[in-house]
Amino acid sequence: MRKVLGIDPGSRSIDLCLLCDGEVCEEASIDTSEASKDPYKVVDIVERIGGSDLVVLPSGYGVEITYLDEIPEEVFIDWFFMFILISDQEEIRRLASRGVEGAFIYDAMAKIVYEFKKRRVKGVFIPGVINLPTIPVYKKINKIDMGTADKLAVTVLGVHEISEKHDVDYEDVNYIHVEMGYGYNAVIAVRNGRIVDGVGGSLMPGPAFLTSGSLDLEIVQFIKRFDKSDVFSSGCSSITKIFSLEEWFRKIRDNDLAKTCFESMIDSVVKIVYSMTSVVKDPMEILVSGRVGRRDEVFNILRDRLRDVAPVDLMRGLEGSKVVKETAQGYAVVGDGLLGGRFERLIRHMKINEATGSSLDYVVLPRFFSTDLGRRYFRLRRFLKSQAYNINMLKGLLL
Repeated sequence: MRKVLGIDPGSRSIDLCLLCDGEVCEEASIDTSEASKDPYKVVDIVERIGGSDLVVLPSGYGVEITYLDEIPEEVFIDWFFMFILISDQEEIRRLASRGVEGAFIYDAMAKIVYEFKKRRVKGVFIPGVINLPTIPVYKKINKIDMGTADKLAVTVLGVHEISEKHDVDYEDVNYIHVEMGYGYNAVIAVRNGRIVDGVGGSLMPGPAFLTSGSLDLEIVQFIKRFDKSDVFSSGCSSITKIFSLEEWFRKIRDNDLAKTCFESMIDSVVKIVYSMTSVVKDPMEILVSGRVGRRDEVFNILRDRLRDVAPVDLMRGLEGSKVVKETAQGYAVVGDGLLGGRFERLIRHMKINEATGSSLDYVVLPRFFSTDLGRRYFRLRRFLKSQAYNINMLKGLLL
């Protein structure tokens, strides 16, 4: 029996989905803040499940297919914070100690994966949207978040779901995926069963509950100083000072600021879905997933405002799944395909196995390499197999 475990590090919960020969056979979920305080709880769950042929690890912003044992022990922590989290250990620990909610998931991810490394777990990191060869380079320039690894994973699952629902081959699947999670939103375009474009949480033109989405460069230049906390503590929660998702939805009815932020969130999703029709001309449907996207007050509005684009439906996920989010299922589906299981043809068709590099490879701003992060990137990039677009470009300019 082929057993693959997918671990999705959500902003609110860490979900684990085990596939046995491509079917859901076990699930578990743990609160993210709890896992950050005691990462061994997640490790214990993995050991209790036991016997996995492959564990698909929390992969953050995504990298080319990289197995845990391919990364040298002496650089592993730096490598993980650099390419998976695009941060550094000291900053995340400082933010977590201040109680910054988004930092808990980063801290938990690092602790959990490092423990797996020490225990020699057969683990793999998977790509984000920007790593895929199915997206032309010109769409990637000066972008990092076209859809993180979890957004890629849920879209892989979406291609499978649309294929089965409409009884068509993977190459005939054309749809737009909307993922609206607790922290971040994303919109991914699929044409002929392959991801061809994406807008991730930090690129969306409006806020999610935790993140602000994209910012006007004029704002950036006059504020001048940002840190990682601004990525995950600048959304509707911070704007309204309402830190409970449930309370925020209640306040939308009678709090002008909460209502305005909600409208901004919906508007940004609708706007990007419409923009994706430039690459997916006739989508079969718009598939919605995520903790926020599943709420009636969100889904009903999306269905109404997007009805002229395509039918809007909620994602169903894999048969037999009762506990975990679709993103965890997607992680496991990718792993199953990499192992040559039930979803191998899907993974090969979508060219997940041909993904290259890191999410930082297309940052070509001249000052990038003079920053602390840029210098660390340049030093650590050699531990990935493929060449980096921006480093090759820099070398070409120096010749």
